Amino acid sequence: MAGFFGRPSPAGGKKCSPEENVSCFSKLTYSWFSRLISIGYKKPLERDDLFELNESDSPYSVGPSFEKQWRKEIQKSSAGLTDSYIERMLFKSRGFYKQSLIFPLWQTFKFSLLKVALLKASADILAFMSPQIMKSLITVSENHTSSHGSRYGYAIALFFVVLSQTLLHQLYQRNNMLTAVKIKTAVVGLIYKKALTLSNSSRRRYTTGEMVNLMSADAQQLLELIVNINLLWSAPFQIIMAVVFLWKELGPSVLAGVAVLLLVIPINALIAAKVKCLKKCQMKYSDQQVKLLSEMLHGIKILKLYAWEPSYQRKVMDIREREVDVLKSSGYLTTYSMLTLTCIPFMVSLSMFGVYFYLDKENVLTAAKVFTSISLFNILRLPLFDLPSVISAVAQTKVSLSRLEDFLFAEDLNPEDVDTNYSGNHAVELIGASFCWEKNGLPVLKNLNVSIPEGSLVAVVGQVGSGKSSFLSALLGEMEKLEGTVHRRGSVAYLAQQAWIQNGSLQENILFGTDLNRSYYELVLESCALLPDLEQLPNGDQTEIGERGVNISGGQKQRVSLARAVYSNADLYLLDDPLSAVDVHVGKHLFEKLIGPSGLLKGKTRVLVTHNLTLLPHADLIIVMEEGKIGELGSYQELVSKRAKFVELIQFFSTENRSEKTTPNEESSSKEECQLGRSLQQRELLKTKHSSDHWKILKKNKERVATGGMKMSVVLKYLQAFSWRWMWLAMAACLGQNALAIGQNLWLSSWTAETAKVSDFTEWQQSRNYKLGVYGLLGLLQGLLVCCSAYVLTQGSLAASRTLHHQLLDSVLHLPLQHFETNPVGQIINRFTKRYYIASSRQIRRLAGASHSPVISHFTETILGGSTIRAFGHQERFIRKNNDVVYENLVYFYNNVISNRWLSVRLEFLGNLMVFFAALFVVLAGNAVSSSTVGLSISYALNIIQSLNFWVRKACEIETNAVSIERVCEYANMDKEEPWITSKRPPVGWPDRGIIEFVNYKAQYRKDLGLALNDISFQTRNKEKVGIVGRTGAGKSTLTNCLFRVLEGSGGKIIIDGIDISTIGLHDLRRNLNIIPQDPVLFSGTLQSNLDPLGKHSDHELWEALELCGLKSFVQSLPKKLLHEISEGGENLSVGQKQLVCLARVLLRKKKVLVLDEATASIDMETDNLVQSTIKREFYDCTILTIAHRLHTVMDSERVLVLDAGRILEYDTPHNLLKRKGAFSEMVAEAGITR
Repeated sequence: MAGFFGRPSPAGGKKCSPEENVSCFSKLTYSWFSRLISIGYKKPLERDDLFELNESDSPYSVGPSFEKQWRKEIQKSSAGLTDSYIERMLFKSRGFYKQSLIFPLWQTFKFSLLKVALLKASADILAFMSPQIMKSLITVSENHTSSHGSRYGYAIALFFVVLSQTLLHQLYQRNNMLTAVKIKTAVVGLIYKKALTLSNSSRRRYTTGEMVNLMSADAQQLLELIVNINLLWSAPFQIIMAVVFLWKELGPSVLAGVAVLLLVIPINALIAAKVKCLKKCQMKYSDQQVKLLSEMLHGIKILKLYAWEPSYQRKVMDIREREVDVLKSSGYLTTYSMLTLTCIPFMVSLSMFGVYFYLDKENVLTAAKVFTSISLFNILRLPLFDLPSVISAVAQTKVSLSRLEDFLFAEDLNPEDVDTNYSGNHAVELIGASFCWEKNGLPVLKNLNVSIPEGSLVAVVGQVGSGKSSFLSALLGEMEKLEGTVHRRGSVAYLAQQAWIQNGSLQENILFGTDLNRSYYELVLESCALLPDLEQLPNGDQTEIGERGVNISGGQKQRVSLARAVYSNADLYLLDDPLSAVDVHVGKHLFEKLIGPSGLLKGKTRVLVTHNLTLLPHADLIIVMEEGKIGELGSYQELVSKRAKFVELIQFFSTENRSEKTTPNEESSSKEECQLGRSLQQRELLKTKHSSDHWKILKKNKERVATGGMKMSVVLKYLQAFSWRWMWLAMAACLGQNALAIGQNLWLSSWTAETAKVSDFTEWQQSRNYKLGVYGLLGLLQGLLVCCSAYVLTQGSLAASRTLHHQLLDSVLHLPLQHFETNPVGQIINRFTKRYYIASSRQIRRLAGASHSPVISHFTETILGGSTIRAFGHQERFIRKNNDVVYENLVYFYNNVISNRWLSVRLEFLGNLMVFFAALFVVLAGNAVSSSTVGLSISYALNIIQSLNFWVRKACEIETNAVSIERVCEYANMDKEEPWITSKRPPVGWPDRGIIEFVNYKAQYRKDLGLALNDISFQTRNKEKVGIVGRTGAGKSTLTNCLFRVLEGSGGKIIIDGIDISTIGLHDLRRNLNIIPQDPVLFSGTLQSNLDPLGKHSDHELWEALELCGLKSFVQSLPKKLLHEISEGGENLSVGQKQLVCLARVLLRKKKVLVLDEATASIDMETDNLVQSTIKREFYDCTILTIAHRLHTVMDSERVLVLDAGRILEYDTPHNLLKRKGAFSEMVAEAGITR
């Protein structure tokens, strides 16, 4: 086998493509691919069955070659110069050079493109030889003069010409497709790299959805143009060749046909211009839809908890309807294209035959003239159809190309904003530095002057929106520097306030591409308090973490990100509030063991943004941020002695009736360490089966690939969406137009047969107008049926598209939340952006569809973690990872292309044999067959080569394209959550008291798994404030999920104000409950739409809510106030501001039951006090359940519920629980909280 393949198999048993080393015959006929077809016939193909890419086709070779030319283009555009005379003429205007993507692509791939063009020209020339040989055979039959030997020669020559044309055409198709995908690969790689270097102002111009669209839709549009680009010269070349040969047959009358063509071309130009406008409009709607879908899926938990799915579903459908309207207009233009395809050859032939008779009354139509002309008309049909299509494709691609160029030439981050080669005495130094987020925008940070000594611990404090996170971004070079100097020395590790987690194992997230040092790795795990978490995971540090870390808690995400930073062993650590999302005792552990003066990072430079003022005495330097400026700067003792704003913060915090003590003396510290050690041991012993079982569900997130034949249910699904009425009309129209086309040819055959027999030409001349009239009528009727067919197909396709899209969206929004936690968002979006031998081709197509999702998911993940990737300096590693996922997708594409060529060669070979046997039959029949029959049979045999290949390929394409429908239908068959609305509706104003009762309640994540909640029974009083506490895995989040029915119960019931919540619809439940989740989620759009997406509240109510949550003055300072545009994910607001916006939402909803899931973790103490007092005042008459990660938030609760391993340990007032010296008392002691 190694000898057969020509080279040894690569490691892992993967099959190298033998294409480059096989014989010429095998290469031309694709016989080397037959083995894979055989495997696919016996069993569903898998990835390891497929052949690898040729080295020259891989992204590892294509990318560097293109980037070399791209850099030259950047340099030319920067200098305003160009080497090419043509480029200067086209793009030089008063010394200005227009940047272009086309020229570097041409310089990189010109030899491949020229090779493809040469193959196309050769195949086209051979296509015109067949009618000439056929003409010779008909002439021989008419004259009865040639010997049998010459007739056999013509038959054999005809066979070899059509066979050669087949082989050359398929070679052209193979090279054409692979060259096109190489160009797409080059552009995709460039888009990926650009996404890693975009400046912040450029980044705000492009949402994640828009960038994904550039990589998928626009790059795909470029591929489709390259596939058809040769038709720009090939179609005119074939038209000219056909006209030349027709001139030989019909003389000057051919000019009538040329006149028809010249009449059609301007109309096609107008249509192409209209298509360009429509395409631009359609791409705009497509961008909006993908952007909105991406945000919805990333914020799906909020949509479900607030019952906002219908509102956002309508938003998507509105955009989709506008897009469908544009597609409908495009469909009507397609109707004209179909009319052109069918009617122009007929109109050309009719006009030429009519003028031919008119020019000379002695002119007659012989079989040789008619069927040679018919064959030329058949050849003419495709270029006439393709030319308007490719002109339209050029117009469409011009839009995509413009979008790509705008993105690729967008402004990058300026690496010179931060001097990283600093050799001074400090780790960081800022001198008179001012920064803004957008170029020419208002300064966000102003006149910063600070020097950070190497090895020091620096605390950055301040109120929400004061510029703390922006300060770290400025040090990273993520902001636009307006003035001043920034020096930074050594490597950097960065922890963002909202932790960025990759879809991979926990260990992969921590190592972050570096080698494993087992001893240091274990030390990092211990210092980051991750060992107890690893004990709870079924596969330890090899457990798979979902996209964005959706299946781990906020505290776990923060500690994994912190471990990643620590393991990098950098010189400078920039930590953006890493302690806010963790339990108090874990936060103390992290500070003492890791960040603090005696922690693992001692000796490293640490810049720590924090709201925990008790840590400040341990800092070497404190920076107090005030409205984008450094308000105060110095050590703790220096700032206290100044008696300034800093002291007010300290005093405010110390007057709270609760505090989190951090005692600096060694004795107390040692005591706390012992307590923490006991805590960790206990947590190891408190592992629960439900936690492990839950992870079993979360681990599997790879996209399922179907196998076997296409199910009839899938076909019926599409036909139902298409509408049976449109289907029967389309079939009738198609059958009718084909019957009329056959009738035209039979009529011509009959006409020429009469011509051969007639002796009196006067009689023939009298009937020719009648014959010509019938021929014209048949053609006119055929054109009308073509119009009907195209119209019906447009209507049916749009109906199917609208129906399937709506069903898919509805199915996705009805999926349980757990599905989104275990499947990448890119995989779901891929279903919305979708537009075999059959067994093999179908399965390859399925695999290709599944392989596209990792490309989108990895790109989306990179965009979201761009600042972290740049901070660590891992851009090149992520670029290599992108090449890996693109390579996998290309493997499927390559095998799919070769499978199509394998089929086409064999189908066309069958057609070639039919041509040969038709010609051989003519030779053997001798004079017994009329010349008209000879012409009809051979012309049909020649036409059947195209028809057989076309229709069988279409049948395969229908089945392989139906894979997209199959993938859509998968969601319809998935388990859905319970109905949103049922026949039983709660009364208006429910709940009116807010009494919650759990009765023997049990819950599990799956029937074959253990219980996550076990026999939970408790009841709240009217308007009671209840705190819910417990260690990691105790069941706090599960309890909340059950209250909102995100997780359905498996026993017992939950009663709210007398109604069993399992008996009403999900939306009737969720709309009447309130929650502030831990992670604030905002959507792009106005501030008003984020506060009130349903549009139920007045502006006065919105301003009142903003005032209550402390945001009124900030919003009033914005130019557009309530109409201020929120960027994707709320990136133009701080995390604290986003949390306050979420609080404002809750204030507007005003329900009797409120759940707080550590809602104030990301805000400073002063704002925290404002929020807590607002909640107490505005929700005094409500039942409040506070899920606590930091115990001080529940010390004022009326009662506290203590959970452990899914069971209730304690439930009483805080005072009684502390006296009892039980689990709650121990947790409070560990946290160092005093009352």
